[in-house]
Amino acid sequence: MDDKTLKPIRLIGVAFDRDAETGPESLRLLGLDRRLRSRGVSAAWQTILHPHRILDKVPKVADLCERAAQETESALRAGEFFAVLGDDHSCAVGSWTGAAAALAERGPLGLIWIDAHMDSHVPETSPSGALHGMPLACLLGFGEPSLVNLGGFGPKLFPRHVCLIGVHSFEPAEHALLERLGVRIFYLGEVLRRGLNNVMEEALSIVQSDTAGFGVTLDLDAIDPKDAPGVTTPVAGGISGEEMIGALAMLQGNPDFLGIEIVEFDPPRDRNRATVYLASDLLLAAVVPERAARAEDVLSITERYGAHNYDTLPVVLTRGQGVYLWDVEGKRYLDMMGAYSAASHGHAHPRLIRTLTEQAKRLAITSRAFHSDRLAPFLKRACELTGQDMALPMNTGAEGVETALKAARKWAYQVKGVAPDSAEIIACRGNFHGRTIAIVGLSSEPGYREGFGPFPPGLKLIPYGDSAALADAITENTAAFLVEPVQGEGGIVVPPAGYLAECARICRERKVLLLCDEVQTGLGRTGKFLASEHEGVKPDGLILGKALGGGLLPVSAFLASREVMGVFGPGHHGSTFGGNPLAAAVGLEALNVIVEEGLAERSDELGAHFLEGLRALRSPLIREVRGKGLFIGLELNSGFSGREFCMRLMEHGILTRETHQTVIRFAPPLVIERKEVEWAVEMLETVIRDLERNCPGKG
Repeated sequence: MDDKTLKPIRLIGVAFDRDAETGPESLRLLGLDRRLRSRGVSAAWQTILHPHRILDKVPKVADLCERAAQETESALRAGEFFAVLGDDHSCAVGSWTGAAAALAERGPLGLIWIDAHMDSHVPETSPSGALHGMPLACLLGFGEPSLVNLGGFGPKLFPRHVCLIGVHSFEPAEHALLERLGVRIFYLGEVLRRGLNNVMEEALSIVQSDTAGFGVTLDLDAIDPKDAPGVTTPVAGGISGEEMIGALAMLQGNPDFLGIEIVEFDPPRDRNRATVYLASDLLLAAVVPERAARAEDVLSITERYGAHNYDTLPVVLTRGQGVYLWDVEGKRYLDMMGAYSAASHGHAHPRLIRTLTEQAKRLAITSRAFHSDRLAPFLKRACELTGQDMALPMNTGAEGVETALKAARKWAYQVKGVAPDSAEIIACRGNFHGRTIAIVGLSSEPGYREGFGPFPPGLKLIPYGDSAALADAITENTAAFLVEPVQGEGGIVVPPAGYLAECARICRERKVLLLCDEVQTGLGRTGKFLASEHEGVKPDGLILGKALGGGLLPVSAFLASREVMGVFGPGHHGSTFGGNPLAAAVGLEALNVIVEEGLAERSDELGAHFLEGLRALRSPLIREVRGKGLFIGLELNSGFSGREFCMRLMEHGILTRETHQTVIRFAPPLVIERKEVEWAVEMLETVIRDLERNCPGKG
């Protein structure tokens, strides 16, 4: 959204205490109006409304809400955006009465109500009699007459235009009322499971359907008290502050978004003013976009200052959620790359974001000179799920592979009895195990090797998928066979059935370690927790990475039998960041999410559906479709450019990349839905048919 389109913002405080510092006053002292103006928007405090000295509670609240309604109606009629900031939720009756009055000639008002404790009861059913528990009921036409009829007209909202988000508890009777009215309720459990952004998308479809505009009322008790301690009724395990900021950012530039209400500040409870700062950030997130970088500027700066070691597509991404990515122009793409399997959980998975932020606040790094309380459960869970005895945590996948190679060589000397400095490692042509000097020495790709020699000795290459070649290559000095169960960078190459099992048999018979590189194929990618499980193989050593960091951090691990891992002693290997508390906490949660959300099973089911759809795209452009689970390659016939194909997919809202010039990779986040797979197949068919029309005679 261009700054020129930003409406002036009218800040309206509604305070229910005349003497103490109130929530609105704390925001004024913080300089909220200055923060808004620094973002290029006209913003000013219209007023902070205080209660008149009326003895009876109901008339006092009705009077205050009447004045709030006048302010919000006036703001909308003046073409302004309003932000009501209150320290009690009863002000909602006034805020949305005024908004409904301003819209009356154009249509009804929609409202997203974010709140942990829904008190939509009427006075007769309220155990406490607290007026703050009645605003939604009054807006819907039930409850205290002076509030229901505020502004001189009846119900301000229709149930079909209202939805509740983050509800944790109700007082008696109001659940039945809302159920009877048919109000859509997104309970806190659903929000935590689906992610607030996904829920917000559905909520927007409700409040924008057949309405003249919508607003948002946010009770800060919906946010976890770790982030918002200054509320009266906190809910442990609520929505994180960062997730709320991200969801409200979705509202930026929406022409139907009329106003926001942020309530339930309690300054005396607010440690280090955390809640008032958060409230300020929430308002800015909802109404004022960051000054977005232009794609051409980003590309130009990167070209000038960045090493030219990637041939990237000309897209500049700024945000991700679930299976989608957005560029700086606001275009949405379906992510079919999955960050080479690093984003298997989807972008910004709410459980992982919560774990990351909570652990970052506690302890992020200690180095392995000390123990941390996060590492032990991570190592235990990783070993339990893989059937290995011990784990050594590192950071990147390449570091995990290097660790495996060091372990294999030391094992060869200490256990197998290979002569010093004679150990050999066997790998396969077409492999991709990383970019370090030793690993590049195992590559068959000229572009990966050229100009980087000399390489370490003792490295052998054999054809992939040929178990007889492995048997022929093994000598008395062979320490290990390093193999990907499915080659990824090599073109999503699936070996013949029984290949890995036969390699495992040969390795056992010849006393050679079988090392499976499952950095890309592991953790559910191919439809099993590990790709080696498809043939019932338990390797002597296993390398995990990418998805182990949950799409948030570089986390990897080498896991092996006690015999193999036992060759390491103090000083033999290490990493400053390997196994740090932040990585361990995220890694543990990443493993738990894969299991508890059935991501491997999801990959198996949707991968089969995806493969079926791709194979049905009969075309002279397509040479072969192959893969396991959601790890799929579509190989084009010679003469067709994989990069051009990916560029055309990008134009149609799909992001991925080619490998080996002609193989289009598909490795979406494992949280992808069936409908999204089917839409991707439709877009692929569109691109294919267009290319067929423009490239007659090829194939």
